Amino acid sequence: MPSTVGVQSEVTRAEAEERPLISIKEVSKSFGGVHALRDVAFSIRAGVVHGLVGANGAGKSTLIKCLAGIEHPDSGKIIVDGVAVQIAAPSDASALGLAFIHQEMSLIPGWSVLRNMLLGQDPPTRLGLIDWRPARVRARAVAERLGMKFGLNISVDDLGPADQWLVLIGRALMRDARMIAMDEPTASLSSEEAGRLHTIIRELAASGTAVIFVSHRLDEVSALCEDVTVFKDGQVVDRRVGESVPKAELVRAIVGRDLEIAEHGQEPAEHGSPILVVNDARDGSRVHGVSLVVHSGEVLGIGGLVGAGRTELAGLIYGARPRLGGSVVLDGKEVRFKEPADAVRAGIGLVPEERRSESLFLERSIDFNINVSSLGSLRHSRFWPFLRMRESRRRARRLADAVTVKARDVADPVGSLSGGNQQKVAIARWLVERPRLLILDEPSRGVDVGARAEVHRVVRELASQGTGVLAISSDSEELVGLCDRVIVMAEGRVTGELVGREITEDRILSLSFEHGDERKTNDDVRCA
Repeated sequence: MPSTVGVQSEVTRAEAEERPLISIKEVSKSFGGVHALRDVAFSIRAGVVHGLVGANGAGKSTLIKCLAGIEHPDSGKIIVDGVAVQIAAPSDASALGLAFIHQEMSLIPGWSVLRNMLLGQDPPTRLGLIDWRPARVRARAVAERLGMKFGLNISVDDLGPADQWLVLIGRALMRDARMIAMDEPTASLSSEEAGRLHTIIRELAASGTAVIFVSHRLDEVSALCEDVTVFKDGQVVDRRVGESVPKAELVRAIVGRDLEIAEHGQEPAEHGSPILVVNDARDGSRVHGVSLVVHSGEVLGIGGLVGAGRTELAGLIYGARPRLGGSVVLDGKEVRFKEPADAVRAGIGLVPEERRSESLFLERSIDFNINVSSLGSLRHSRFWPFLRMRESRRRARRLADAVTVKARDVADPVGSLSGGNQQKVAIARWLVERPRLLILDEPSRGVDVGARAEVHRVVRELASQGTGVLAISSDSEELVGLCDRVIVMAEGRVTGELVGREITEDRILSLSFEHGDERKTNDDVRCA
């Protein structure tokens, strides 16, 4: 992609290094006696991509909320352009030129690109009405700067995740943001889309914008970030300025020990009889004749690029999407679920990709969220509808401990937990009554390397007890370390299957890009 953002002068760069845009001085923040931040101190330089890494709950999000005016430090200072500031509200952060793009995209469905880019601003008016002409001229200039390939009038619903991120970045630039904080920007992107976003980020930095890059994909942090700050238990435990940090060193700083990173799958093990058999499944739009088998005790991974039809295939299986052809057989019996509740009753569990909007009740407690799919088992009796609340809390504590949820109490709202701990709660829900089949869509999205290892441990334990697991992931490294077999999809079709030591990141990526005449038919895929 040609440069669209411009080049920062050497004088500006030298000034940026001498006087940082933002200095954080001994900032501390506690919630009910729990220290979220302890004497945090580091600087953010203009024109630099600054990586913030650490385990879920390490303090990264709390610090960003303090910069955004959502939370307020108990002590310490935030200095912008050499002046100590009070960021009492998000409007104060915006006035300082600080913009924030969160993992859960804040786009208004049904609105156009232009309207979403203007959201939160005071657009020019004429006779009391929005004057769209100057607003459109400015938005078009920003769109050209970012290399947007779509029109301003298109609905954001029609855009893919990568283009939606461009809209959010465009919104920040419409506000003349001098610093943009991005939380897990590539979590839902393919490698190609992530590379495109990396180019945009580098060009933003080259033009003088400071970029805070929060990601659990440590390889991209190593490649992209010039400055890196590592958080652990609310404190800064490592700080690198002007140097690339190898992934292994980042892992060691985050978890406090070395973690083995698998380069290929393990030797195939023997598994039980088939639990799920999908034959020639089609939906007429995104899934085109997919066949697969999941055995008892097996973890089958589905790889491929975003948009390959993997999530849609899962929807066909558990009744969230209409199936126009093919068959689904569960434990030897053909099934056709009218809705997901039918699949749950049949013994299928699901942890969807969008856990906050599709899986969890954020305002309700950990206790409620773990037990919500099995409330019937907590009734006093068939004729007495009240629930045994003491048993509910006891069960929730046991399962939360089993998946290492970090929380003060199971009465805490799920929305107060970090992303990784929310994911653990979503999985714990299906440990109450072990499902025959568990479908995990992006199980480690937004989860740090340590928490991911814990999630994988829970999944493997479930498999060892006979549950069949279908794991959909855009992270090839995750598929290598977790799965017994991997099938790869492209454009709604299976392009190949990998077993045991055949499972490598390179092979998964290669099959993800197989199209046209190169694509294998399902007869070539070893599904049985």
